[in-house]
Formats: sequence, structure tokens, C-alpha cells
Amino acid sequence: MLQFTANLSLLFNELDLIDRFKAAKESGFNAVEIQFPYVLPVEEIKQALELNDLKLVLFNVDADDLLQGGEGLASVPEKQQQFNKALQQAKIYAEVLKPEAINVLPGRCVNHSEKYSEHWDTYINNLSLAVNVFSPLNIKTVFEAINIHDMPRIILHNGSQMLKILEQINHPMLFMHYDIYHMHRMDEDIVTFIKKYADKIGHIQFADDPGRGQPGTGGIDFEQLFGCIQKSSYSGWVGAEYKPTKETSKTFSWLSDYQLKL
Repeated sequence: MLQFTANLSLLFNELDLIDRFKAAKESGFNAVEIQFPYVLPVEEIKQALELNDLKLVLFNVDADDLLQGGEGLASVPEKQQQFNKALQQAKIYAEVLKPEAINVLPGRCVNHSEKYSEHWDTYINNLSLAVNVFSPLNIKTVFEAINIHDMPRIILHNGSQMLKILEQINHPMLFMHYDIYHMHRMDEDIVTFIKKYADKIGHIQFADDPGRGQPGTGGIDFEQLFGCIQKSSYSGWVGAEYKPTKETSKTFSWLSDYQLKL
């Protein structure tokens, strides 16, 4: 049986972030994830989780200006000190909230021809640092590939690169964060990849493509995909990380469409 989480950074965006916990619970979710929880005090998040009997499954290390079109943080050599601080900030939140996984987003390399290898090496080093911080807390470190159409010059953008990172770092608490939307945008064979590497995936997220809306608003075959995940050896959570095309509570018809339960 699939286990779904509600990504509170995108879902229930009609509400303030603190009110989205209650909305997720009322919609039937037992677990949530947040891209960047640092806009709220950690104790306030803990209280909201306890009050609504929710588990926080995943959040990201701060990524600086990545979502605003900048270089980001984890792969930028000149921002090493800033990344170290972000890692410690994530650790503080992790110690209180006890997520199953923490995601370290890659960054962009603007000067791709001259600095790509330097950015790649920086990202590998910072992923290793993250594993050393989070594994003693029994928390997985995950990392995700992002499509180059939405984020040009992103240094990590396909499954082969993710496998290369796993091989290079070789740590039992490092896993891939597999985003169906991003990999579909990159024309990856998602079903084959999940079947083959399910045991190396620490978290899965989904949205339809094009548009990044809820399942049924684009062209992805979610009946096949959800079936594939369910039959695979993957045992983690599956995150609904889409941009609702209408009021969030009215976007969950995909559950009944594919005979799924929260």
C-alpha cells in the first residue's frame, strides 16, 4: 500500500503555512513534508504536528536563492561557509522534528564551461558533510535531480548522475530523491528506473506534466506509475508535490481515479 504525504509548501496554498497542517489532516493525510520549514519556529511546527497527529517526513536544507533563479547553495564553492551554517540550521530542526529524510538540493552553475567540475565536486563534498551530520540522528540524506527546462544550468538533472553520486559517496544512509515530474520533463524512463533502483530511492515526489498540477491535468500515466511503485521494493513515502489548479481540497480525485487511499 502506498503511503502519501502532502507537501505543505505547494498544497493548501490558500492558507498560511501554519494552518496547512490542520487542512492536510482534515483531507486525510497522516504525514506531511515542507520544502523549507525555516520560516516558522521549530517549536511551532512541532506543536502543529502533535496537535494534528501528523508525521513530518521530509524537508530541505536551505538552498539560498535557487528557487528565485540564483545559483543556490550546496554546489557553489564560494558559498561553503553559508552552506555549513544551513546544515547546522537543518540539524537543529531535525533534532526536534525527527524527519525520515532531509534533501540537499543541487545548484546551478552559471559559468558551465569553466566551473562545472568545481561545482560538482563541491556538491559531492557537501552531500558527504550532510550524511555525516544526519546519519547519527538516524535520518537519511537524499538528493534530487531537477529538470533543466525549469532550472537551466542545474548541475544534477538525470538518473545516471544520481547513480554516479551514490557510487562515488557510497554511504548506506545516502539515497536518491526521485521526482516524477522532473524526470518526466527530462524524458527519462521512469517506470524502468524505479523497477531497477527502488532500493536506492529514499523519497518519491510527483506532479503531472506539463504544468506541474495534480494527476490528471497533464500527460503522465499515473495508473502505471503508482502501480509500478506499489509493486517495487520501495517502502518509503510518496509526496504529493504539485501546484493545485483549484482549491486544494478539490484536487484529490486522483485517489479515487486510481483506487488509492491515504
